[in-house]
Amino acid sequence: MIVTDRDGRVLWREGNRTIMRRADQIGLADGHQWGEHNVGTNGIGTALATGRPVHVYSEEHLMRILHIWSCSAAPITDPDSGRVIGCVDVSGTARSLHPATVALVATTAKLAEKQLALCMHERDERLRRRYESLRGHPGVLLSSTGRVISGDPAGDLGGRVHLGERAGQFAGQRMILRDGSVALLEPFSDGFLLRPSSAAAPPVLALSFLGEGTPSAAFGEGDRSLSLRHAEILTLLALHPHGLTAEQLSFHLYGDAGNPVTIRAEIHRLRAQLGEAIAAKPYRLTCPVEADFLSLTRLLSANDPTSLARAYPGPLLPRSESPEIRRERDELEAQVRACLLRQGSPDDLWTYAQTSGGRDDYEVLERLAALPPTDPRSAAARSRLLS
Repeated sequence: MIVTDRDGRVLWREGNRTIMRRADQIGLADGHQWGEHNVGTNGIGTALATGRPVHVYSEEHLMRILHIWSCSAAPITDPDSGRVIGCVDVSGTARSLHPATVALVATTAKLAEKQLALCMHERDERLRRRYESLRGHPGVLLSSTGRVISGDPAGDLGGRVHLGERAGQFAGQRMILRDGSVALLEPFSDGFLLRPSSAAAPPVLALSFLGEGTPSAAFGEGDRSLSLRHAEILTLLALHPHGLTAEQLSFHLYGDAGNPVTIRAEIHRLRAQLGEAIAAKPYRLTCPVEADFLSLTRLLSANDPTSLARAYPGPLLPRSESPEIRRERDELEAQVRACLLRQGSPDDLWTYAQTSGGRDDYEVLERLAALPPTDPRSAAARSRLLS
């Protein structure tokens, strides 16, 4: 039986002495790493990678030297942080292990998680008692990992606040919450307090990315034009408010051919323009965002075709080849078109016909061509249909 950390490093083992001597020969011993990126498919590494119990039979191991071994493993998840923190594994020199071995390691992992949860609740209770001793219970009480413990009865914070990896180093750190309000993060005993901030609200990042014009952003003092790549990065961060790693951004922008190093360089240049609007680890926007393509989504939900037509000057970043942005662009175009054809007035359809997507749209032009002959929009539509 083996217990590892989250990287697959063996922390402890116990078992038959003869089997343990054979395990020494393949590195199945204290201090050795068994993550999938180290030794390929194996019980420990695969359980950690998939986040669920697995049974790996002899020939299923990637390395031939392991083909005389079979193993069952289950990950252990920390109930406080929600992250996988280790693994419990049973391995043996046999063509296969009893099918119930998977249930055995899964149950063992669950027992470990229950013990961790008990310790977590005891810490929470001690922290809650200290919090309740404060007059008026100011602020929202958080655990050291950002779990909401007390002070948010309506659940507005969603159960957890993303603190970042170095939150404990910054007393009085300002944070932007999900509803756009500003709060100060202060250390409190073994956790944190979120207190309402009396400081002025942070500047809003306004993004104008719809239509054929040059993408632009407004943050702080005045507007600034953006390169297509910077506009793509901001679009993806606005669409993923919880943040993206460099690897995820690279994949969304370039697909499998992406390079995270290129993304880090572009983010560095972008932060030189927008400063504290972009945070790292993961990359995310830390200020309120007003984007024309996000406003469009709200108008679609409101079923207001007139406002929708006025708010849609054209597709989202039409020159972008990013797979993620192309998918978002096509979905927005299809939803706007469907709404206007279903509910739009002739004025709304004519406004849409001035966009790049609506200029040669046969169905839209047919609707406009059916207007009375005295309406100039009818003649223009017939002309486009004939061209």
